[in-house]
Amino acid sequence: MDRLDTMRLFTRIVERRSFTAAAHDTGVPRSTVTTVIRQLEARLGVRLLQRTTRTVRPTLDGEVYYRRCLTILDDIEDAEGAFRGAEPKGMLRIDVQGTLFRHFLMPGLPDFLARYPRIELAMSEGERWIDLVQEGVDCVLRYGKLPDSDLLARRVATLRRVTCAAPGYFERYGMPTSPDDLAGHRIVGLRSITTGHLRTQDFVVEGRVRSIPLRATISVTGTESYLAALQLGLGLAQVPYFHAKDALAAGALVEVLSETPPPSADVSLLYPRSRQLSPRVRAFLDWAAQEFARGQRQSG
Repeated sequence: MDRLDTMRLFTRIVERRSFTAAAHDTGVPRSTVTTVIRQLEARLGVRLLQRTTRTVRPTLDGEVYYRRCLTILDDIEDAEGAFRGAEPKGMLRIDVQGTLFRHFLMPGLPDFLARYPRIELAMSEGERWIDLVQEGVDCVLRYGKLPDSDLLARRVATLRRVTCAAPGYFERYGMPTSPDDLAGHRIVGLRSITTGHLRTQDFVVEGRVRSIPLRATISVTGTESYLAALQLGLGLAQVPYFHAKDALAAGALVEVLSETPPPSADVSLLYPRSRQLSPRVRAFLDWAAQEFARGQRQSG
């Protein structure tokens, strides 16, 4: 087995957390898998994998080698697949903001995978800013303002946002009719995982954005907990309309200050600038943009 095939086998073991599963996927005998990895570790002079009775995990050296292997294998595949008509195939690694993905992209995912049966999707969920090249990720889906980086960004949606709270909250604090009425009000705070800062409460007043600092009853870093705390009446919040649509219709949430709404927020797909897009990444970007456009028409 040459070095590239050894790399492919090693990455498969790491991704499947199993020698047996990797052997099945690659069509290599289980005994050969063990021998190849033993020879690889001997050649490199380090232990790459930690074996237990239930699973296989990379060591710290193994994790570093795995990331390097992904870069090398992806570069080879991209070089060979850059010709016109190449079929999208291979492992597509994405990191997404989970609520966005579930609402806009998950419903159409069966059709995407049926259209591109040779693509294998590996998805992780997060909201922190990651190093795509270092972590072996092809693209990320993010919401809101983007920090400066060397990544290319493709905006796929602009989401309308609303200020709202549960009816019980307004029974305690009153119903504001303008941003000036917000003194003494409380918010459910959404704290950035990257910076630790709370998201500001912003209002578009006569064409300008006005930020109003408000005390947070509770601050969270996860979107699901943010929405749950909002519906429990723990404070005001500014959320994308699609998040609140059903709760607003059911009366579980009430919108306020609609004449001075929060600024809209962009949804973007980001990918490394330095690489030529492989067919699988290009196919995903184009499909995701179409799905977001369709979802926005349906969500309002």
